Amino acid sequence: MATVDADDLPLFAPSKKVYPQSVSGPYRRAKWVILVVCLGIYYLLPFLRWDRGPNLPNQAVLADIANNRFYFFFIEIWPQEVYYFTGLLIMAAFILFLMNAVAGRVWCGYLCPQTVWTDLFMAVERLFEGDRRERMRRDEAPWSFDKAWRKLAKHSVWLVIAWWTGGAWVLYFSDAPTLVKELATFTAPLSAYVWIAILTFTTYSLAGIMREQVCTFMCPWPRIQAALTDDDALNVTYRYDRGDPRVSVKQARRLREQGAPAGDCVDCNQCVAVCPTGIDIRDGAQMACIQCGLCIDACNTVMDKVGYPQGLIAYDTQQNVERRLAGEKPVYRTLRSRTAIYTALIVVVGGAMIYQLATRSTAGISVLHERTPLYVRLSDGGIRNSYTVRLLNKRPEARPFALTVSGPVGARIETVGVSATADVRPVVTVGPDSSREIRVLVTVPAGIPLEKSQPVTFTAADLFAGEVVRAEDHFIAP
Repeated sequence: MATVDADDLPLFAPSKKVYPQSVSGPYRRAKWVILVVCLGIYYLLPFLRWDRGPNLPNQAVLADIANNRFYFFFIEIWPQEVYYFTGLLIMAAFILFLMNAVAGRVWCGYLCPQTVWTDLFMAVERLFEGDRRERMRRDEAPWSFDKAWRKLAKHSVWLVIAWWTGGAWVLYFSDAPTLVKELATFTAPLSAYVWIAILTFTTYSLAGIMREQVCTFMCPWPRIQAALTDDDALNVTYRYDRGDPRVSVKQARRLREQGAPAGDCVDCNQCVAVCPTGIDIRDGAQMACIQCGLCIDACNTVMDKVGYPQGLIAYDTQQNVERRLAGEKPVYRTLRSRTAIYTALIVVVGGAMIYQLATRSTAGISVLHERTPLYVRLSDGGIRNSYTVRLLNKRPEARPFALTVSGPVGARIETVGVSATADVRPVVTVGPDSSREIRVLVTVPAGIPLEKSQPVTFTAADLFAGEVVRAEDHFIAP
């Protein structure tokens, strides 16, 4: 027998083109609903308006890079509040972990952008080239006018979808109606065309050409998910305790009449035909399975036709299959320590973010002690410290802030270039949606006992709205 040198073996297995067959059922309908909702939100949300008042953008969701703002309906995020995005990422991670603990890769099967856009692209493919058998037969046939125009039409629609996907993305970074007009008249910024081209290419490539290869080889989540799952997580499972041995309906009837074992699986391969990644779920848990449930719909349809109960393939656990083989009842533990911890973490992080949003101020103050010199002794014996104070106004109108200082006994506050009110409080006006930096002098009269360093508090009070913000630093003495 001839042997093959290891050096002559290929480094990878060539991929086989997958021709998923259309299927109907509750899981397929759920995927259609999710697809319509997700794509509807993505494509139409930039055009939704939200009145924020004068001098502010009225786009409901807008990443205003030029003005360093992010708007989400009534929420406005400043650059220094980037921790909100950190909180959202943490919440998203815990939600993903929770979904995995409950039902495996359910995110991949229903909500992942790769899945949503691939479903849309495959629907377009079926529209022009037919279902599984027609596509396979047409691909094997020589080129003809019928084959050429169908391929051309399919790829043209794919490119339009991919182009609009990129176009919708850039609309989140500028006023959508205005940018659409500029794009149509070729007066938009060059960066808009560049990003549209990049996203057109990636959408067309990932959803139209690579498809299941992205889920199987490119995406890291299957590897991470495999390390996070446990024995109680529900996964799309072939119940071999009921399905094996696999025989036809007639053979099964004959075997049962003879008292021999016969499974409900008729070996029709419909579960394989509808799988978007081309796997056989009957081979057990596999990394390529995205838990979309389409094989469940296909199998249930076959079971109805042959008169068998549904559920030969279902969301289940390997342990339950083994329990049924042993004559025990299946156990489902959706609520357990893992899911409870994930839920609690989501609630804690979400609650903290909501509390922070509800209690955050629309003004801010920061103080920086000048280093050279740390203090100055005046001719009358008093001690003076200098500070740089920055006031922040997040409102769309100008606001006057009265400055006061507390801490050292008898401390007086002065501002360079800013007049004081009748009660000797300097009043600093900060323009709309901006900040202002001023130099502040704090003086303690002679004869007041002072430590070498003691805390000092600066307070800025909005004279109209009454909002008060504070910042602390130190007063330095000899």
